[in-house]
Amino acid sequence: THSPYTSLVPKQGVKLTPKHYAYLKISEGCDHRCTFCIIPSMRGDLESRSITQVLDEAKRLAEAGVKELLVVSQDTSAYSMDLKRQEGGVKTAFWNGMPIKNDLMTLCKQLGKLGIWVRLHYVYPYPHVDDLIPLMADGTLLPYLDIPLQHASPKILKAMKRPGSIDRTLERIKQWREICPDLTLRSTFILGFPGETEEDFQLLLDFLKEAQLDRVGCFKFSPVEGAPATDMADQVPEDVKEERFHRFMQLQQEISANRLKQKIGKTLDVLVDEIDEEGIIGRSKADAPEVDGLVYVDNLSGINVKVGDVIKVTITNSDEYDLWGSC
Repeated sequence: THSPYTSLVPKQGVKLTPKHYAYLKISEGCDHRCTFCIIPSMRGDLESRSITQVLDEAKRLAEAGVKELLVVSQDTSAYSMDLKRQEGGVKTAFWNGMPIKNDLMTLCKQLGKLGIWVRLHYVYPYPHVDDLIPLMADGTLLPYLDIPLQHASPKILKAMKRPGSIDRTLERIKQWREICPDLTLRSTFILGFPGETEEDFQLLLDFLKEAQLDRVGCFKFSPVEGAPATDMADQVPEDVKEERFHRFMQLQQEISANRLKQKIGKTLDVLVDEIDEEGIIGRSKADAPEVDGLVYVDNLSGINVKVGDVIKVTITNSDEYDLWGSC
């Protein structure tokens, strides 16, 4: 399984990305000092690429036939904050002969004009993330938000040096879904962080039940050389981590299965990833490559389809992770 705490994209990511989707890196490094992570010590503080650099690359990729851009960085929602802090601050850039702001909102709006799928990954729940939801509702961005929440216990979040009050997060999730009913929410969590009690873990399970997230990745805490959490007291025994992991996954699989069941009978846009003798394999707007589910499609109408096409698929079946349908 790909761990976001040690590398940004899955191993198969950059090197072997099929040419119908591509990772678009908008910054390097991170200003957070989460106690389980060594990325800042390896990569340094946040360093955003200029908006013109990013848009130039995105435009080239779109012209080369890329149909989906996966926007990545260690902290996507912090994009350009470092540029604003610099002396004088970089307030304006020029793109296509027009002055544009050097910020995340402008970047997303401009990427949305390329006419291809734009998916955001690794978005911290800063207040200004609320402004992106209308862009997902109107189709500028895919209605998909990958927010690494990591835990739900205030005590554990504090020990992790993570931002965010969970009650406020639940409130915002509710608001986001009101603005954009098709929103898919993905998150990652760490189980067995030093000091995690059964009570802390129960808070996490309660949060999952309440939040009803669509996609969830879960990692058992493992010591990483150089990460402050490695030397913390009250390390959780491996057998306890394992037992909690199974309970967590069992609950989330039920939630995921129920949410996918609601898609039966609907017609979805599906991006074709591969075609074999059994049919078409693709992904809906709710599925990022390599980490989320797939849509298995019977080509009943016999339409001519190639990899990278977006087709309409009527969903007929589902399980905990994947969908089945026909076109």
